Amino acid sequence: MEGRSLVLPQKLTPVRELQTLVENRLVFTMEHCEMNIFETYQQSEQVSLRFDSLVYTAMLRGKKVMHLFGDRQFDYLPGESVILPSNERMVIDFPEATIESPAQCIALTIDEDKVRKTLELLNEKYTRAEGQWALDSAQFHIRNTQEISHTVERLIRVAKESNPAKDVFADMALQELLLRLMQTQARHLIFDNYREYSATSRFATVILHIQERLHENLTIGQLSNIACMSKPHFFRSFRQEFGISPVEYIIRERLKLARRLLKEPQNRIAEVSYQCGFQSVNYFCTLFKKYEGVSPGQFKKNQSPA
Repeated sequence: MEGRSLVLPQKLTPVRELQTLVENRLVFTMEHCEMNIFETYQQSEQVSLRFDSLVYTAMLRGKKVMHLFGDRQFDYLPGESVILPSNERMVIDFPEATIESPAQCIALTIDEDKVRKTLELLNEKYTRAEGQWALDSAQFHIRNTQEISHTVERLIRVAKESNPAKDVFADMALQELLLRLMQTQARHLIFDNYREYSATSRFATVILHIQERLHENLTIGQLSNIACMSKPHFFRSFRQEFGISPVEYIIRERLKLARRLLKEPQNRIAEVSYQCGFQSVNYFCTLFKKYEGVSPGQFKKNQSPA
């Protein structure tokens, strides 16, 4: 549904100061977490890594090939994150790392007690409409959202500070990161598999309705009726569950459809606008430029062969 949101790469260690060319490590310790920045400067295979607490990782530069849970293998790229339980062994290949183009990744370990207390707080004060807050071990490889990336960048800055209140700042950012990770996992689960869950999840049923009627006028009243909720409760619960509002979701999905349609040379901008449910071409063009960084006309021009 959305592109990758990059966590900004960090300044590289000068080559003369490297302790090793494979997974050179910088460590910043806080009360309830530890920030590790790893850099690899040469092609390597079967590098093993394990942490004794929950670990959140994010790629900053380059590429890894991850081997997890015995037989799971996948490319790991900037704009993506991996969340693993304690003592889970990672086996990592670095097929492209060089001195000129190293791989860089963070690994943030979080105390299990901090995770437990955060989940207890959320389940008491910020209850979900469906189920309890918990990290989903099946959704361990996710695409970053802007919110996740910004929170991780804030944690990296805090980790490097000498501020005496850094542990307080880190704890607040950790709580935010855990919540945003769970919201993102929920988005991937329901938004990507809504047909599978439409019989058991009211939100999946709503997503199915939206997907089948993107070209129609969709209202919060219609969607809240499908979810069997009042309009305020539905709007609040949707945003709480997924980290975005239902209106934002509809806009993003309509623009996703618009990108597909604009790639077809025969489709005109006004036609695409109406096919995607926008009642005003000007409004469509304004939103498209806001989200895509270019106008629909420029986007369409960029698709044409040189």
